[in-house]
Parts: sequence; C-alpha cells; structure tokens
Amino acid sequence: MSHDDPEQLPDPFNDISIGGWEITDEPLGRLSVWAVSLQGRVWYRENVCHHNPEGSTWSLITTPGEVVQISCGPYDLLWATLWEGQAIVREGIDRNNPQGMSWSIVESPSSENGIMHVSVGVDVVWCVTKDRKVWFRRGVNSHNPCGTSWIEMVGEMMMVTVGLNNQVWGIGCDDRAIYFRQGVTPSELSGKTWKAIVSGRESDRSQTGSSTSLLSAGCFFTDDIQTQTNAIIQGDADTSSDTELPSVPMNPTSTVPVGAASSSSGNSTGSQAEIPANLPADPLDSDQGEATAASTNHEKADLEIPKSAASPNPSAELQWTNIDLKEAQKQPVISVSSFGDTSSLSSLGVFPAGAEEQYGADEHPLWAWVSGGGCLVDLHSPLKWFTAPSGLSCSVQSLSLSITPAQTAAWRKQIFQQLSERTKRELENFRHYEQAIEQSVWVKTGALQWWRNWKPHKWMDVRVALEQFTGSDGMRDSILFIYYMYHEEKKYIHVFLNEVTIIVEVLNEAKHSFALYTPERTKQRWPIRLAATTEQEMHDWLSLLTMSCCESRRIQGPPSHHAIWSVTCKGDIFVSEPSPELEAGPQLMPCDQMFWRQVGGHLRLIECNNRGVVWGIGHDHTAWVHTGGYGGGFIQGLASSADNIYTQSDVKCVYIYENQRWNPVTGYSSRGLPTDRYMWSDASGLQECTKINTKPPSPQWSWVSDWYIDFNVSGGTDREGWQYAADFPASYHGHKTMKDFVRRRRWARKCKIVTNGPWLEVPPVTLWDISVIPSSDADDEEAVALWAISDKGDVLCRLGVTQQNPAGMSWLHVGTDQPFISISIGAFYQVWAIARDGSAFYRGSVSPNKPAGDCWYHIPSPQKQKLKQVSVGRTSVFVLDTNGNLWYRQGITPSYPQGSAWDHVSNNIRKMSVGPLDQVWVIADKVQGSHSLSCGTVCHRIGVQPLEPKGLSWDYGIGGGWEHITVRGNATEASRATGHGTSEENLAVSKDLEDEESKGKTEHSKTPLMVSESQELDRNAVNC
Repeated sequence: MSHDDPEQLPDPFNDISIGGWEITDEPLGRLSVWAVSLQGRVWYRENVCHHNPEGSTWSLITTPGEVVQISCGPYDLLWATLWEGQAIVREGIDRNNPQGMSWSIVESPSSENGIMHVSVGVDVVWCVTKDRKVWFRRGVNSHNPCGTSWIEMVGEMMMVTVGLNNQVWGIGCDDRAIYFRQGVTPSELSGKTWKAIVSGRESDRSQTGSSTSLLSAGCFFTDDIQTQTNAIIQGDADTSSDTELPSVPMNPTSTVPVGAASSSSGNSTGSQAEIPANLPADPLDSDQGEATAASTNHEKADLEIPKSAASPNPSAELQWTNIDLKEAQKQPVISVSSFGDTSSLSSLGVFPAGAEEQYGADEHPLWAWVSGGGCLVDLHSPLKWFTAPSGLSCSVQSLSLSITPAQTAAWRKQIFQQLSERTKRELENFRHYEQAIEQSVWVKTGALQWWRNWKPHKWMDVRVALEQFTGSDGMRDSILFIYYMYHEEKKYIHVFLNEVTIIVEVLNEAKHSFALYTPERTKQRWPIRLAATTEQEMHDWLSLLTMSCCESRRIQGPPSHHAIWSVTCKGDIFVSEPSPELEAGPQLMPCDQMFWRQVGGHLRLIECNNRGVVWGIGHDHTAWVHTGGYGGGFIQGLASSADNIYTQSDVKCVYIYENQRWNPVTGYSSRGLPTDRYMWSDASGLQECTKINTKPPSPQWSWVSDWYIDFNVSGGTDREGWQYAADFPASYHGHKTMKDFVRRRRWARKCKIVTNGPWLEVPPVTLWDISVIPSSDADDEEAVALWAISDKGDVLCRLGVTQQNPAGMSWLHVGTDQPFISISIGAFYQVWAIARDGSAFYRGSVSPNKPAGDCWYHIPSPQKQKLKQVSVGRTSVFVLDTNGNLWYRQGITPSYPQGSAWDHVSNNIRKMSVGPLDQVWVIADKVQGSHSLSCGTVCHRIGVQPLEPKGLSWDYGIGGGWEHITVRGNATEASRATGHGTSEENLAVSKDLEDEESKGKTEHSKTPLMVSESQELDRNAVNC
C-alpha cells in the first residue's frame, strides 16, 4: 500500500477511470488514475507507472461542484459529471502536468434533464441525460476539449462506454441489452446506428467451443482459477458418474465482446459459492441429465448427472454456503466445451457467480454495466457479435477448419463455370424469340426518422426504401417508401420521385433533417420531413434522391441561361428550368409544379440575366461569379460536373438580445414583469436565447468568434450598446429619456461554413446588392451592364463583363451624396436605386457608350413609407417598402422615365424580382396552407399583361424558408406580344397603357397575399 497520511486518505470510491497512456511523448507504462469519492470529490493517483503500478499518493483535485462520475481517455481528454447535471472538462493536461490546470463547465444538452453519464475516447465525448437520451459532442479535440455543441443520437440508453479507437457500446434503456455503435470511423465519429450484441445463454450456444481461447483468457485470472480450468480439461474422462453436484441451479451466463460486463436484477438470491468467483458459469441441463465435455483434440466424453441433483425449483431461496476453493476444484463445475468460440472476441465477460438474474427459458440477462475501455475493434474485419453461433458438431467444425481458402476459391470457380454452361444450354432453345422488355430494379434501404403526420407531432423511427426501375428505353423512375408503426400496426406511405418538386435540407441545430415536397404537399405547406443519424448519412440520401429526381425528369448538366434562381434562408441555392407556360398561354403552369434542384455553394442573394451571367453575394458580403458548372457540395457523381467546382466559405452573424426593465430601486435590471419577454431572447422576444444555449444555425457551421456587443443597430445605440423604449415591443432609440422603462442591446457572434460549388470569388470589394441588365438580344462579345452597391453603400459599375468573361475587369465608382442599399437596371438601361434613408433615385443618361450615366434624380417615396428594394424589368418598375408593401410606378414614358405616381399592389412581401418580360415574382412573408403556415414562400404574380402590368392575383409556389429569388434570366417568350423595338417604342407603348389604366383602376390588382394573421407560428410551421 502507499504511504498516504491516514487523515488524508480519500472517502470510499464511487467511480474510477484510467487513461492517459497515449499522451504525446509520454513514457511507456505511465497511467493517469482518476477516482470519485462518495462525497463527490475527485482524487488523482500520483506516479502510477510500469515500475510502480500501485502509485504513491492520492491528490485531491478541487472541483466546481460535487462530482458523481468521471471518464478519462487514452490521451488528454477528461470529463466528469456533476450532481447538478452539468459536465466539467479538465483543461491543460499534458506530459508535464498530467493533472491538468483548470475545469471548464459544459452545460447539459437538455435544460430539463441534466447529464447522468459521460464517456470519452480519443477525441470523442458521449453522454446520457437523465431522460436516457444519448448525445454526441461535436468539435472535441486536444485544442478544444470542451467541443462546440451537442447532437442528439437515436435511441435511449442506460449508459455508454467508449473504446480504444472511439468505438462505442451501450446498454439499452428498455431491453437492458448490450448495443454496439456501428459505422464509427475516423471520418464519421458519431457512427450510424445501434446494433444489439447477441449475448444469449450457454444452452443456446454451440457446444463445441474452443478450449484454446478459454486458456488464453485464463491469463487474466488468478492461479487458482487456471488450475481449476486445467483440472477440468485433463480430468473430464476420469470423473465418475456418481459425482455429487451442488444442489443449487447454476445460472446461465455468456461471453460478451467487451472489456467487462455485469448483469443484475431485483430478485438475485445470493452468492453461489459452488462456482469459483469471476468464472463464467454454464447452465447444466437437468432435463437431459448430462453435460458434454470436449478436450483440446475434440474428443467427446459423456458425464452423467443424477436427475435428483438438480433443484426442481430454480427460484427457490438459496442458502448461504462457504466452500473452500480447493474442494471446489474436485467438482466438475463447468466444461470447456460449453463456451462458444471466443477467439474472435476482444476479451471474456467476467462477473461474480450469483450476481446474475434467475431468468426463464425465453428471457435474457438484464445488463447493468459495460466497459469497453480495453477493447480495440478492427474496423476492416467483420464482427461476429450480432448472430448466435450455428451450433455445428465438432466433426463438422473440424471439417470446415481443414478447408483452405485456395480450395474454396477453386470450388467457387468450378461452380460458376458449370452454372454458366447450363445457362447457355437452356437459352439455346429460346434464341428465335423476340427480346422481351427488360426491367431492372435497384433498391436502397435505411433507417431514418420521420416527422409523423398525426398529433402529437414528433420524430419517430422508420424504415425507408428507394426502389428504382429502369426500362428497356433507359428511362428511370423511382418510388420512395416510408414504413412506420401506427398503433402497433405496420403501415407505409410512398411518393413517386417524378412528382417530387424539391428536396431541401431543413435548418435544425439538433437534427440532420431534410424535406420532400410535391405539388399537393406544397399546397398543404406540410412536406415529408426525414432526419438521419449523421450528417454524412443525410448527405448520402440527399445526393441519391436528388440524382433520382433529375433522372426521372431527364434533367442533367448545368443550369440554362433562362433558369430561375432562388436562395433559402439557410443559404442553400436552388435553380429551376422555366416552362413557356409559366408566364402565359392557354394553360398556365402552376408554380407549385416547378422542379427545383440544388446547386452547391452558400450565398445570401443571386442575380442573373439570360446570357448566362450569374453573380452572387455571401453573408460576409463576398462577391462570387458562377463558373458554368453544376453540382458541388454534397451532390457528387453524375449529378455534379467534374470541373469548375471550387472551395467556397461564408461567414455570418448570429444575434441575440439582452433585455432589461427599469426598477425604481435598482435601476435597469434583468428582472422583468411576468408578462415581459425573456431577458435573453431573439429579436421577437418569443424564444429564449442565452449565450450558452444559442448554437450555430446547423451542424455544418462552427463558431469563429466570441460574443460581442453589436453597435450597428437600426435606431442607434448608446456607448454601451443599449437601445431604449417605453415598453416591449416598441420603436427603439439610442438615448434614454424619462419615458423609457425598458432597454435592450444586441449581441453578435460569427460562425463559418466551408463548402464547395461552381463559384469563383471576385475580389477585393465586398458587396451588399447587385443587378445585371436583363438583356434579350445582344452579341456574345457585347458588354453586359452590371451595377452593384458595396457594403459601405457606394454605387459601383462593373466594366468588361461579357458572356465569355462574366467576372468582368474592374469597378467604376459612381458618386452619390449618401449611402445606398438597393439597385436595379432594366432591359433598356434604366437604373433605379434606393438610398439608406428609404428614398428612391433614378440615374439619367445610362447607355452602352456611357455606362455610368450622368446624374441622379430623386423620386419621392410612397407617403409615409420607407423603401428598401427596387427591381426594374422591361418597362415596369416595382419597389418594396420596409412594411412589406409592393408598389408599382405609374406614368413612365420616354420623355419622363421617372414616372408620375406609386400604385399599391400587395402587402406581406419580403423580397421581389421583376424579369425581362415584366413578370413579377416575390418571396411572401407568410402563406397559410391547408395543414400549416409557411414563412418565406415563392409566389408568382399571374395575369401580368400589357394592359394589366400589375397583374391580377397570386399563385403560390415552394415554401417556406425561402429568402431570395431572381427571374431576371427568364426571357422565355410565351404567346403574348413581345417587343423587339427600341427603348423609345416600348416606353411609348407603356405610356398608352398608362393612359388606358388611368381611366379606371381595377381593384382586383391589389389582391393581397393569402395569409391568416390570426394563425400563430408554432413548431409545426414551415419557416426559416
């Protein structure tokens, strides 16, 4: 024992963990031993090494709270759990300081349920919360042992344990079976799925185990046990038939493929000393009355057991008995042959006799604890843990062992040749028949989660199967089946992929989820929502389903020049090929039938024209130009171009608000009224958002900064970033008055995503807005007009942009007297812009020969409205104000291109785009479907004609969650009058139309977007 001071000895231990032998440059044989006492204190054992394995002294390590459990990895990772439910992480562990420097607290992934159990590996952390949910910690490494965020895993466990190479085992919550995490690889540390390990009773196993594997496992036991084992092997033939056996039933146990495991129950009947401690016992079959023993040369010997020797009542109360081990050696307690072959297992299950539960013929052990800390799993070899042994006889097993791989290969080749010759003979008689229609079926299956249709809506485990059919003409069609349980009845839903209009990733910080839309589900605003266990699995399904949808619609290659581009609030980019029937014709195509496919990359907005010039701007204001490729991101294989794909990154800010209310005694404080919003919330105040529980938008993002006060807020702030108001919510201002009883300030934190797609960066100017002229007839070498606004508000004109060189050559600065926020150029070089104060401007004399024009003309805004966006088509000009109102500019003529007045069209608009045919598309703020409410929905203005430039009504498309759309490349002419004349001729036509319109305005042109204002947003709403 050590030379510890008796007064300094630790309390009785509650948990112990050993690791640290792989710390960089650590001397061989050095270990870190950590323990937790019953009083919640943490102790570290000093100087544990190869020459001093028991160590020298215990050192008390101070902790921020009472600790209940601890886990130490083979490297420098150490986590522990507190009584309060948080986890603490030891930082600063290295070769010179194996005890570490300090503790960091990591909050539980669930605010209602604290962490109950934690286990660490090389660079992974798993935990189980008090509601038995399993969580995986993202971003754990030596430089950041705390990680970044929690991801919920499928399944409920009592505990989990991590092995040497990050392999994971657990004990199920419901069935108390031992589970192994399949699919854990260096690139996918969270694995794919749980699979139960078969650890049945010995009576269900093969009676032809390997004696050599048992002998090799005996090296872990004491000398007495090794002697006992050898006595059994050598003396099985000499044992008399009337040997007296214990009158107590022997409990069945099993070998399990983990470092150690134990089973428990509430009705354990005490210790059975007939069986040596720590030796796995085999049940004796009292019905057959005999046990089989096999020696190392597979010879058999029968051992007779009197039927009276076995207890007739296995559940009878057992008496406590003391038997000397030397006497117990004389008893034929167990035969080597009763063990299954454990040569392929990492180690042997060890537990005391009598600790197992008495269970019947159809029950299995209820496992309570498992440890895989000494188990190294070979990722490239198949595991034999999940199926029971076949139970072949010794002779059959010895026969199979004598067959060499070379003989097996020769037999396979011979059988294949014989089958091929028989097939040729049988087909010879049918050569004169015509070729039948060939149809091949290809199926992919998997386990996902599904957001179920009925209430209460929640995620449930389902089986998913994708069936793909290929006909003789090469046409492919696919069906997706989702199999689920409804009141213990198996049911399924299916969807034809040629009816799917879009497959989109859903913004969710805790789930890797995506949604499938069809025209019917778009009307309902209720897509099929599925979630995968890991990000890689989700991307595999997204890529496969997207490629299948494109194949069924015969869509391949890069987007056309007339494509409609859109961006979701998550930053994902989608493109749709427009049909001529989309804008006009005898049968208009509803826009909910449009098919959208994803293009790799991450952007905030996109603008284009019908000559293939496509520019985008990221959340960090970086400008990007489309390379002409397609695919990228998770889209691989045939659905992605081999070249023109480049790495792309984007950075954006996550915002939360700190709210305070005035108290006459203490001043402003974080104690509000019961009716107030959360003191830490989002912009609306409806969601609680603290610095700790606020996560990046999705698992693809990672934090790149700490929280900081954001002073760049509308309305201004004081020196400390506060904005003041009379109450929540109200208009905020940057200075305190006597009537201000509440205040708030905005905190920001930057996060970054790295992906790839068909985009190239256009340095060095960062941009806020951009517009490309929607030219319809131009030479390939003719310059394309492109205007932009920098993130500082400067107006810029890009020179040298052509179809062959869409990135252009250089920027030309256009002078302004104030910062601008929006700009748009029409088909005939009409340039309109919106200033930061909400006023509108028109740029005069812009032409190909004079690309920057000469001067700005101020255009009065609609009464009491502050504008934020403008879009100019062929002859139409539309603007959008900050209250979501859409306005049309009347009275535009060649002699007076600024127009005369604003006419209100609709409300509830978030973004809008006017195309080269004056078509109008918008992103609606809220649209009510038959099943749910969607926020951010693509809508199309139908009825737009020369006599009705404002259109008649709205058609509702894909949504929600959309942030931006551009139709400025869609010059696909429909069956309507189109102008190919000069700018003056078109403007003259427009003037005549305005005269006709002024004689009688039609009220139906002001049809608002359909939305139920009384409908509250809930967790089922399809939104951002």
